[in-house]
Amino acid sequence: MDIIDCISEKIIKASTTLTDDKLKALTNAIEMEENENARWALSQILENYKVAQKTRFPLCDDTGIPHVIVEVGSNREITGELLNQIHEGVALGLDNLPARPMAVKGNAIERIEQSEGLYEKQGMLKTASILIDSSNDESTYKRDVHPDTLNLHFILEGGGPEIRAKTLRVYHKRSFYNVIDTVIDWLSDSLNLLGCTPSIPSIGIGRTHYEANALLLKSIAYGNLDSQSEVEQYVTSKLNETGIGPLGFGGKTTVLGSYVNIGNQRASGVRIVAVRPSCFVEPRVATLKL
Repeated sequence: MDIIDCISEKIIKASTTLTDDKLKALTNAIEMEENENARWALSQILENYKVAQKTRFPLCDDTGIPHVIVEVGSNREITGELLNQIHEGVALGLDNLPARPMAVKGNAIERIEQSEGLYEKQGMLKTASILIDSSNDESTYKRDVHPDTLNLHFILEGGGPEIRAKTLRVYHKRSFYNVIDTVIDWLSDSLNLLGCTPSIPSIGIGRTHYEANALLLKSIAYGNLDSQSEVEQYVTSKLNETGIGPLGFGGKTTVLGSYVNIGNQRASGVRIVAVRPSCFVEPRVATLKL
């Protein structure tokens, strides 16, 4: 097995293919939607998905910033060679996608200013720092990781949701709902500005800003719309009550579901919350099992 080629194929799959649970959720939303404009928008989104999968074209021309989670069991090892193969495979997969350039040239200041232009090759859009994961946590998405497990999860994060994403502290006041309702209020405003609804918002609640965002990222890799917790159902229900609807047309379907990943907490008056309002082409995820 050529790992680099396999990784490249997974990047293409993540960019062009809809996961089964999201396809089911979208189909159900079309059947239940009573708003004519909203139903039309959802149908067009579904058609876009079908065309992308058939032609292997990206679901969106913003093919996303690549993020990788390495899920490792106790009997497996992560080598420097594997990490290099991940970077090479991701670059190859992005180069094989027809998409607009997004990687910025230049030194540190020039990259901030975007004054030197863009690389033509999509593969120059480097992978974000790789997250190593095991079963050694207490999060909502805690898994029973087999000792021989070595999974590579590839997530493509689009720019629009990142603009609307936020990491913030919330004073819990000894009430879970004070935290989650604060998050819902913020998401309601964010989704109204996003434009690319219906969303599947992701929420990570931890002790630090890093941990909250790591929990959020893991929720995207491990979350499933076919298996929603009571908290996720609550978030989904409240956000759908906003009436924003698909593409802002109104109706019942502002979100298709939610991912809420709650990790370890510390004795403190605050909880650190990371929130990301994914657009309708997300989550774009694919997994390679080695």
